[in-house]
Amino acid sequence: MAARDKYSSVLALGEKIGIRDGKIEEGADGVLRMWGTAEDTYQKDQLWDAIKAIGGSNPTDIAADIKVTNSDYYTKHTVVKGESLSKISKHYYDDAMKYKAIFDANRDKLSDPDEIEVGQELTIPNIWS
Repeated sequence: MAARDKYSSVLALGEKIGIRDGKIEEGADGVLRMWGTAEDTYQKDQLWDAIKAIGGSNPTDIAADIKVTNSDYYTKHTVVKGESLSKISKHYYDDAMKYKAIFDANRDKLSDPDEIEVGQELTIPNIWS
């Protein structure tokens, strides 16, 4: 199976999330090389997670150079009905207790971590060193 076919779902994800300046080449060595620019680190992580789901934690048949337009934050999130900061935190950080980082990053919009509104756009901060 050609690497392009093997990683077709990754390529489709890149199109879906709007990776810009994308370029793909499959070399004679069978390695798929891809470049592009994600809006934020979350989008980049989504692509890498999809790559690893197919090729394992250290795939040898794909090389990706994914740049990020804005590294000042992890991503932006629009609140939907039924969400809380802890639920949002669990989604992005896999840890509901990190909701405080989201609250602190959005103090200009939030005065209480228990009072978020549907439609609010929240900044999800980078919390990794």
